[in-house]
Amino acid sequence: MTQQPTEQPTQRSPERPLTDTATAGPSAGPRRRWSALDVWTTVGPLAVFIALFVLVVSLRPAFLGGGGLAIVATQATAILLVALGQGMVLHVGSIDLSNAANALFCAIVLAQALGSFGGGAIVLVLVIGTVIGVLNGVLVAFFQVPSFALTLGTLGILQAAGLIVSDRTTVYAEDTSLLTPMFGTAMAGLATAFWIGVVLAVALWAMLRFTVPGQSLTAVGLNETGALFSGVRTRAAKISAFAISGLLASIAGIMIIAQAGSASSTGLGSDLLLPGITAAIVGGTAITGGITNPVNIVFGALTVTLIPIGAAALGMPSEAQSLVYGLVIIVAVALTISRRRVGIVK
Repeated sequence: MTQQPTEQPTQRSPERPLTDTATAGPSAGPRRRWSALDVWTTVGPLAVFIALFVLVVSLRPAFLGGGGLAIVATQATAILLVALGQGMVLHVGSIDLSNAANALFCAIVLAQALGSFGGGAIVLVLVIGTVIGVLNGVLVAFFQVPSFALTLGTLGILQAAGLIVSDRTTVYAEDTSLLTPMFGTAMAGLATAFWIGVVLAVALWAMLRFTVPGQSLTAVGLNETGALFSGVRTRAAKISAFAISGLLASIAGIMIIAQAGSASSTGLGSDLLLPGITAAIVGGTAITGGITNPVNIVFGALTVTLIPIGAAALGMPSEAQSLVYGLVIIVAVALTISRRRVGIVK
């Protein structure tokens, strides 16, 4: 009985960075970490995008007048949706290597079912993607399977399932009339699909900042043990993060069909994994968990989409794009990781 009063404050203390991050409390320690780390997570992604955009425009002036920004926004839509899902999973200290494959699998299913089921096919795909995410979350939360190994296995399963469902060919949607308006101009010359991604990013930001479930996700990412002793339902939080990732992956699959009208294992969307992870990290998401701004992931996705254009403007061959992605990830991780909270970086 004598230990109970002394242990409770000790277990609650890991939650303090969550409060300090949101309210900028007076404590000197968290305040210094905010100055060093949160400056990047707050304005860094926007600054990087602006710098890269200015570089591209200065090297290729026709890019600005030729609707270049609209093209970038269109190409960034699927990356943004996958990156938002990845950001939510990274926020709880896990990773989802399968959400890009989930998006492509949903696109293949939608292409086959759209002509027969119409709008019902869209609902079906949303359910499939979310269920896949929930299953990943359940295995991580209840069976303690490391998320990296688990979702790597799920990635292989979904790739094989996509090949089987598509019969190793390109599947063309019979009727895309419901989805065609997604890539029509909505506002500021940018596609409706991109603005849907922006709205979802704002909604996720509001959830993380102002709701109890969002604060629970943050608490798990900052210190899962402390969150558990503070009464947070850590398993439910993890499952929710993976479910959101699956739902956003299914929406990305819908956008793939809306844009291309077809899907295949090697077509549009087959290379979303690395750009999705890169966009989330460039958007200020810390791989150690607990630090995510979904709005900044929008700029991360735009930056990742601009990288090939910028590389081409600098005369770099297309084969060097993976090298650029890798360097961007290394730099972004170095800027976002909180060494004080992690202690030892392995």
